[in-house]
Amino acid sequence: MKRNSARACIAIVLLPIGMAGCASAKTHSAVTPVPRTVAGWAQRHESFNKRAQQGDVNLIFIGDSITHAWEMAGNDIWDSYYGHRKAMNLGIGGDRTQNVLWRLDHGNIDGISPAAAVLMIGTNNSNGTVNTAEEIADGIIGIVKLLRSKLPRTKVLILGIFPRGETPSPQRDKNAKASEIAMRIADGRMVHYMDIGEHFLLADGTLTKEIMPDYLHLSPLGYQIWAIAIEGKLRELLGENP
Repeated sequence: MKRNSARACIAIVLLPIGMAGCASAKTHSAVTPVPRTVAGWAQRHESFNKRAQQGDVNLIFIGDSITHAWEMAGNDIWDSYYGHRKAMNLGIGGDRTQNVLWRLDHGNIDGISPAAAVLMIGTNNSNGTVNTAEEIADGIIGIVKLLRSKLPRTKVLILGIFPRGETPSPQRDKNAKASEIAMRIADGRMVHYMDIGEHFLLADGTLTKEIMPDYLHLSPLGYQIWAIAIEGKLRELLGENP
């Protein structure tokens, strides 16, 4: 337990701009690294660690169920766009920023040095009054700082939190605000930012079941849209010829 506490403290030091250290930092749930106890979570986490130990990873996707489901609704699109790119999926359904922080500091990226990392996280933190937009942004920024610390050669692409719900709502606004705050860490060199949310929406801001059947998780068409929207930037970050 003492070892885990020390690791959590180290992670928090890397978190939001202005935090001087664990002793003096004002912390909250979105930046406090914790594992989850739900069935299957630890097993999937350990599977990531085993894959990382095998090496030969050039691209990683980090996130929650929306990233996780590249292996389900998005499987064919993943194979087409990323199968040849030595890509690794580090998404776990239900994860929040604090869970990703814990995973990244407990083996998920140990021993690898991918050219690029795609990060899309935070929507689960926005449920109800769990976290404010500012706290969600802190969590996203903390993850980026941890990635930069552990993977100094990896370019990070932060994606704005995807829109959710059939129509515009306060929760969408919270996620949009969190993304706008988090994007400030992008320097255009090692950390980049893209908001592709508009690609999922109709002109009036409506989401359709064709793209998100439950107004949160993507359909195969939704994953196709995602892949197409980031392809140009991803080629740039991976150093591929246009």
